[in-house]
Amino acid sequence: MNILVINCGSSSLKYQLIDSGTEEVLAKGLCERIGIDKSVLTHTPAGRDKVKIETPMPNHTVAVRLVIDALTDAGHGVVKSLGEISAVGHRVVHGGEKFASSVVIDDAVLKAIEECNDLAPLHNPANLIGINSCREIMPNVPMVAVFDTAFHQTMPEKAYLYGLPYEYYEKYKVRRYGFHGTSHDYVSARAAEILGKTRDALKIIVCHLGNGGSVSAVDHGKCVDTSMGLTPLEGIIMGTRSGSIDPAICDFICQKEGLTPAEMNSVLNKKSGVLGMSKVSSDFRDIEAAADDGNRLARVTLDAFYYSVAKYIGAYAAAMNGVDAIAFTAGVGENNIAGRAEIAKYLGYLGTEIDAERNNVRGEDRVISTDASRVALLCVPTNEELAIARQTVALVK
Repeated sequence: MNILVINCGSSSLKYQLIDSGTEEVLAKGLCERIGIDKSVLTHTPAGRDKVKIETPMPNHTVAVRLVIDALTDAGHGVVKSLGEISAVGHRVVHGGEKFASSVVIDDAVLKAIEECNDLAPLHNPANLIGINSCREIMPNVPMVAVFDTAFHQTMPEKAYLYGLPYEYYEKYKVRRYGFHGTSHDYVSARAAEILGKTRDALKIIVCHLGNGGSVSAVDHGKCVDTSMGLTPLEGIIMGTRSGSIDPAICDFICQKEGLTPAEMNSVLNKKSGVLGMSKVSSDFRDIEAAADDGNRLARVTLDAFYYSVAKYIGAYAAAMNGVDAIAFTAGVGENNIAGRAEIAKYLGYLGTEIDAERNNVRGEDRVISTDASRVALLCVPTNEELAIARQTVALVK
């Protein structure tokens, strides 16, 4: 079966076509500037040069048609016709409490996703646009929604409730949901596989560290806590997001700077994190380079980031009353060799020992701790698209 995986943003559409039998990526690509001037589709067939197609994309339906055309093109396509696409898996950011697993999409599912729009106003509407566009073009192809929040729905009340009046949960479902769930699910399972064990026999902490970052506690296969909350703003320090702060800071700065709540929210999401702290960049590579050049603020920013991750690891080791494995994933987790080593320095109390030679790796599955380490440390590249494809196949085959 060939599975088309779609990840739709407000003005973008990422895709991969995956052969579910071999799990090979046949082609991948990105539509950018949908609904904006100078729209472009970048299409990359496996083993061949990428193709750039600059053409107007007034809406997502046009973008989806262009993707299908690219996949079936005689020159740079990878399938002969739309009939060779067996199903479509859609990434959906927020499923609220309605979805604890992936589901085949029908009208009732679409309505339930729409009811979660106020929990993810920037993401869910765009995800729905992508789904509806695909349904219009491929009305007879089964489609599956895979939710960022679903894996975390096993959290107990003590982990997901906030210290707020309970009525806010009752009326508005204000609670911790967590995100990056597809990645945490995939990486925790892959870490167990690398260790030659089953996930339901292990306590695993997954550190998904990228421009957006989150940490999760996976106890015998079930998520029992995670660092992101009602929104992706809570938790560790991120690229442009503040992570957890004293909430009274918001009112304090609003009064001092004359900001509205919406403007303050923008500061916390788009101007904070390592970008705001370092005054250098939201890209960790730029901050590392600045730190190496003697920029004190860049060095402090990196130290604060590593510290924030280490604190969550400690908290989740306590939450699970122990930990067997800690996996680093996503762009920073997979590629920042020095960063993994710096975080590991805080974990001696757990009996961890990082191996400098084994840790000298980027983007590869590897145990990076010594044989004597009481807790296994791993580098595990995430593959959310493959996880979405697998879950899609499981529901439609």
